[in-house]
Amino acid sequence: MFGAATVSAMVLGMAGIGVVAAEADTVIGTIQVGDFPSGVAVSPDGFRAYVANTGGDSVSVIDTLTDTVVDTVAVGDFPRGVAVTPDGSRAYVSNNADDTVSVIETVGNTSIAAIPVGDGPFGVAVTPDGSRVYVGNNDGTVSVIETVGNTVVNTVGVGIFPNGVAVSPDGSSVYVANTGGDSVSVIETAGNTVVDTIPVGDGPFGVAVTPDGSWVYAADSLGNSVSVIETVGNTVVDTVGVGIFPLWAAVSSDGTRVFVGNNNGGTVSVIETVGHTVVDTVAIGDGPLGVAVSPHGTRVYVADAADDTVSVIETPGRK
Repeated sequence: MFGAATVSAMVLGMAGIGVVAAEADTVIGTIQVGDFPSGVAVSPDGFRAYVANTGGDSVSVIDTLTDTVVDTVAVGDFPRGVAVTPDGSRAYVSNNADDTVSVIETVGNTSIAAIPVGDGPFGVAVTPDGSRVYVGNNDGTVSVIETVGNTVVNTVGVGIFPNGVAVSPDGSSVYVANTGGDSVSVIETAGNTVVDTIPVGDGPFGVAVTPDGSWVYAADSLGNSVSVIETVGNTVVDTVGVGIFPLWAAVSSDGTRVFVGNNNGGTVSVIETVGHTVVDTVAIGDGPLGVAVSPHGTRVYVADAADDTVSVIETPGRK
């Protein structure tokens, strides 16, 4: 429950969607969702966004064409992370307080299963072929779920207090941010074993991989920075200063930008991957947590936990 403690209050936000002409990274709307939104994921076709509402034990389903909530799905206790399968048929939601992962069937938006995992599940990621789901548990493990049957087939020991999880584009590696250990564990999916542990900055939380698999970005929450890992060699080659208390990170579909939500600053830092420099800082709602980029790179969705909203950012040149 590391993320929830960082936001000073869980308050109701003001709803409303406004559209403006955007020539830079610009907030074009805010969407009212459930209580204390946390994780966000966008469907592969870009038509739906799924938001885990930690305080409401639910998932809001957003129609991205209209930026409105079209459904609310009841899940387990204290949902935190969410990930969608590559075919868009299912969403997997980590329920931090009841140690389960809810499975939502997206046709009909119904919860069809609750899978027992480790203690305090948080980050969730699906392999590119959709066969496995990797879940970071706060007990220092990663649960490996086989999607055929929705059962845990392996448990991998990683570092202290793992949170963010990301899978490489070729599905061969899983990267896990160990918040309590200031490291990123690298799991080889062929045998589900840890093959490397990379020292990073202070309190890594979210982690994201570029589409070509060459870079991994870890948001160092207590260092106000992002560690840049080169996957050939698994070494940190750069550190980028961002805003206050960065938690989640997401990479654009073309791999040119990284979007980092700064929880205590109410901003999103935009990092250009060529040169690893911050090229923009976007003011959004209060207490940003989850960040997700649409498949076509036109929109970024950010959960504003303290406002109970999702900010919609339009990216330049990609309207």
